[in-house]
Amino acid sequence: MRTGLVRFGRSTSAGTRGRRAAAALTVASALMVPFATATVAAAAPVAHTAPVSHTGPAYTQTSGATVTSVDWLSDRRVALWIDSPSMGTPIQVQLLLARDWNINPQATFPQVYMLDGLRATDQENGWTAETDAESYFADKNVNVVLPVGGQSSFYSDWLDQDNGKNYQWETFLTKELPPILAKDWRSTDTRGVVGLSMGGTSAMFLAARNPGFFKFAGSLSGILTTTSLGMPQAIQYAMSDAGGYSSKAMWGAPSNSLWAQHDPYLLADKLKGVSLYISSGNGSTGPYDQPSGIPGVSTNYAGMGLEILSRLTSQTFATKLNQLGIPAQVNYRPSGTHSWPYWQFELHQLWPQLATALGVEVDKPACTVAGQIGNASGANSWLGPCLTAEYNVAGGRAQDFTFGRVFFTPDTGAQVVAGAIGGIYQGNKGPEGALGFPTTGEIGTPDGRGRFNAFQNGVVYFTPQTGAHMVKGAVLDEWAAQGYESGPLGYPVLEEVQTPNKPGSVQGFEIGAIYNSPDAGVHSVQGMILGKYGELGWESGPLGFPKSNELGPIRDGGRFNQFETGNIYWSPLSGAWSIPYGPIFDAWGSVGYEGGRLGYPTSDQFDIDGGGKQQNFQFGIITLKDGVTTIAP
Repeated sequence: MRTGLVRFGRSTSAGTRGRRAAAALTVASALMVPFATATVAAAAPVAHTAPVSHTGPAYTQTSGATVTSVDWLSDRRVALWIDSPSMGTPIQVQLLLARDWNINPQATFPQVYMLDGLRATDQENGWTAETDAESYFADKNVNVVLPVGGQSSFYSDWLDQDNGKNYQWETFLTKELPPILAKDWRSTDTRGVVGLSMGGTSAMFLAARNPGFFKFAGSLSGILTTTSLGMPQAIQYAMSDAGGYSSKAMWGAPSNSLWAQHDPYLLADKLKGVSLYISSGNGSTGPYDQPSGIPGVSTNYAGMGLEILSRLTSQTFATKLNQLGIPAQVNYRPSGTHSWPYWQFELHQLWPQLATALGVEVDKPACTVAGQIGNASGANSWLGPCLTAEYNVAGGRAQDFTFGRVFFTPDTGAQVVAGAIGGIYQGNKGPEGALGFPTTGEIGTPDGRGRFNAFQNGVVYFTPQTGAHMVKGAVLDEWAAQGYESGPLGYPVLEEVQTPNKPGSVQGFEIGAIYNSPDAGVHSVQGMILGKYGELGWESGPLGFPKSNELGPIRDGGRFNQFETGNIYWSPLSGAWSIPYGPIFDAWGSVGYEGGRLGYPTSDQFDIDGGGKQQNFQFGIITLKDGVTTIAP
């Protein structure tokens, strides 16, 4: 749990309470009513200048969105980067894959969209950053969809761009994303949506505006009427505070009909047949709040006011549903503010209803552990309970647990693979892929920075700073010869990739790179020599692939690398410069290279007037003109 104030779904430092907290309390005080009853009278909507259209466009999936990158964060958590045609920018969506994803590779699974609050960040969805959602869903047989970003967006299609953002979230979520999830991520068209605060508002109007798209919609502390007296102004205030966004760019002036078209209260009749869950606190100090010293008042001042607004609008919405004869599970907490611990609690409470709506079992089927896999899991109690029975994989056996997997073959024994290392392993097809089976569990490195698993055909290393990366084959052999992470290159920071214009490959490390070329062999380049190599175009430049590791030290502590068609030299006094093989190189060699009277190069070769080339050195120059080299002085 993060401390401090919470407004519309993101925590802020307590030092910002001042003016904003007072404003929130002022609004809440004006609306304060007793909470003894379950509902209040419906608020009157504002007048609109145009007829209200209650639904969005008919639900149809559209093509055009493409996945540009896939990052496996663990064996069942993955980040997709999707180019959105409607928003014109890459959008990150993270997935928590269903419990039976590995044991039943042909199965497809229902989806649960989890929507963030007003202060959504571009790094991670709040449900995984602030709650136990990842571990909670580990034993649930659904694919969890976590959009990342969308601060102050209300997950809607906006009229205009604002703050450099072209928000078209409804189009992305309901039309561009579904084909990708169905085609590549084994997801059915049975969906539920759960949102907190801003996301709770959105969950209800997205379900209403896209009939048949969601079978379940849950609002946790949502603002469930957006057009009643004072609400457009309150929303504008909150959006301005959360990123400086304008509600006019979103839905226009309050008189614009788009406000009504996104008002859950006015769209309530479109929710028939959707399983509905609504919850809110009452703003007073609850079990997850820090008391302020004033009875019933917590230190989360703004969270008090916002939760009061949520309670009032939720009651109004629930009254409308009751009038329409639409059933809903409505939970009014007897206390509590607008903050993540309460939303985590409600996620646990709503699961049985959500599972029933999606047609999946509420409870995980029983499983047991035994044999060597059981011994390995028992020795690593942090793995948590088993999720599946043992199952066959690529000539061995595996079993899934809450926080990782155990693999077994008679030759390799039972080994644990988990976390980010498990993500790299899964992303490379596990035991069927390039790495084969694990031969060790996760081991700490001698320097205390990182951890690694060894596999039959490679290793995967992880540090918090560099992430997890696989090293294998000839690159691994060279890295090992240099001392692994304790050598000059440090930890891997990128995967090995094919070089784009010539046969070969390259892998990046903290302090350099290892190149593998069929003709030049396997060699490393590092530091400022690597920087100069990059300036010249890497292997596609004039020097080609490296054919030596960094050599030295030589004169004045300098070093150099040999390449296919020349060298790069570096010293603390001269910097890094290239010198291609040829007449100037030979002339330099005739006077002793860097150890002779000219010293190190201080420039690359360059053209001179009248034709020819020149290269500067610490203590002279060499020119080449009409096939004749001249050394001066």
